[in-house]
Amino acid sequence: MQYKEFDDLREQMEDEEQVYKGMEKVDEGLWHKIEKVGSKISFVKDVKALFQYMKDPYVQWYRKSIVVAALLYFILPIDSIPDIAPLIGYLDDLGVIMAVVKYLGSELIPYYD
Repeated sequence: MQYKEFDDLREQMEDEEQVYKGMEKVDEGLWHKIEKVGSKISFVKDVKALFQYMKDPYVQWYRKSIVVAALLYFILPIDSIPDIAPLIGYLDDLGVIMAVVKYLGSELIPYYD
């Protein structure tokens, strides 16, 4: 499945400065979004693990870039499927988050609580 909005966000993460600006946006909006929808989604543990990975100072900025783009896709209202659509509104978010989790593979395991 193609997510043009995700691809656009990922392309914006081309340098270290952009990644850190994206991280600031994630810091500002992620916990509000989780409070708002956490009970509606089953992948909140994966979102939290990605956040912990993003905050790790030992992870290189270019590895963080895809995580920042995925978390921005989750929190920003630019989804392919609007989040207000009952039941299916978070399927695109789930797809993006799971794709990044699969991409990172075992590298992400230590970041789960």
